[in-house]
Amino acid sequence: MLDLLFKYALISTAIFVPLYAGLLGLLTTSSFQAHVVYLHKIQMTWFKDLDVPESFGFLRNQVTPFSIKIPNGEALYAWHILPVELYRKHESALIAEPSGFVLDITSRVGFELLHDDPDARLILHFHGAAGTVGSGYRVPNYRALSAGQPGKIHVVTFDYRGFGRSNGTPSERGMILDALAVVDWAMKIAEIPPSRILIFGQSLGTAVSIAISEHFALQTPPTVFTGAVLVAPFVDVATLVATYRVAGLIPILSPLAKFPLLFNYLSRFIRDTWTSKDRVAEYARVNEANGKKYRLTLIHAEDDYDIPSHHTETVFWHAVNATIAGGISYEELEVKKSKSRTDLGAAGSVMEWRTENGVIREEILKTGLHDVVMGNPVITMAVMRILAAADPSFN
Repeated sequence: MLDLLFKYALISTAIFVPLYAGLLGLLTTSSFQAHVVYLHKIQMTWFKDLDVPESFGFLRNQVTPFSIKIPNGEALYAWHILPVELYRKHESALIAEPSGFVLDITSRVGFELLHDDPDARLILHFHGAAGTVGSGYRVPNYRALSAGQPGKIHVVTFDYRGFGRSNGTPSERGMILDALAVVDWAMKIAEIPPSRILIFGQSLGTAVSIAISEHFALQTPPTVFTGAVLVAPFVDVATLVATYRVAGLIPILSPLAKFPLLFNYLSRFIRDTWTSKDRVAEYARVNEANGKKYRLTLIHAEDDYDIPSHHTETVFWHAVNATIAGGISYEELEVKKSKSRTDLGAAGSVMEWRTENGVIREEILKTGLHDVVMGNPVITMAVMRILAAADPSFN
C-alpha cells in the first residue's frame, strides 16, 4: 500500500513540477503576465449586452452607456449611473429618450442632471481585475455607492483598456492614463470640481485610485478630491503574488515564497509593480506638507480569500507613517491601535488616524469576502461619512 502511494506521489510530482516550471517561464513574458495579473479577457457578463443596462436590473435609461476619449485616439467604454431618487423625479423625460449606447452623452437628460446641479456629487468608480462594468458584484456596488443620498450621488464607471469593449492591452502606465482621462472628463466635460468628486476603488482598482490621487496631489497647484474609499487594497504586486491564489485556489508564486532567493529573482520579472504602499505614503505626505484636507478610508474583510486583510493593515501603516515627522514603526502603530480601535464585535473593528489635515480610516470586517462587501451598507456609510465631513450640509 505504501509503495503504491509513493508511486502515485512520484507520478504527481513528475507531472506537476514541469507544468509549474513552464508556468513560471511564461510568467516572465509581458504578454502572459498581463493576462494573469489583469484577467481582462474574462468577461463574466455572459449572454448580456452592456449596451442594454436594463438587463442588469437597472431602470430604463437609468444608465447611459457612452465612451471617453483617451490620448492614444482610442476610447474607454463607460456607464453613467443615475441615483434612483433623482431618476424618479425625472422619470418621464428619461424614459422618453432612446435607450442604448450614445455618441454624445452631453445631449442626454442624465448628463444635464449631473452637469447642471451644483449640489450633485460624482463617484468615479475603478473596478478590479477581470470582467466588465456589468460583472459580478459591481452592479449592487453602484447602488450601495449612491444609497446614502439617492437624489444627488451619481456614479461613472468604465472599463480599462483591454477590458470589455475598451480596446488595447492593459498595463500599469496605460491604466493610469485611462484613469487620468476619466478624471479629465469629469472635471472638464461634466465640469464637476474635485471638491465634489469621490474616488472609489476595489482590488486592482485601489491601486489605480491611489496612483491618480497621488498624481493630482503632486501637481502645481495640487488637486485633492473630496476623499477616497478603497476596498481590498494590496501593498504591491510582489507582496500580493507571495500569497495570491487565483479564485482562492490556484497559486502563482506563493509556493516559492519559502525560498527568498528564488522568489526575489523571479520578482525582478514583474512588469507592473503597482506600489500602492509607496504611493499612498506620498499622497499623505504631500497633502500634509501642502496643508490640504484629505480623507482616506480602507476597507477589508478578514475572510477575503483573494487578498488577505493584512495588506490593508500594511497600507494603513504606510499612510499613517507618512504623516509623522519621525515616523512610526508597524509595531508601535499596532500598540496604538490596540488602545484606540473601536471593537464592533461581529462587524469587525475600526481605527481612525487624524491629523490637522487628514483622516485615515481602517475598517477590518469579519465577513464580506472579496466582492460581496461591495454591495453592503458599510460602503454606503463610508461614502456618506466622507461626503458629509467635507460638507456638513450634504445629508
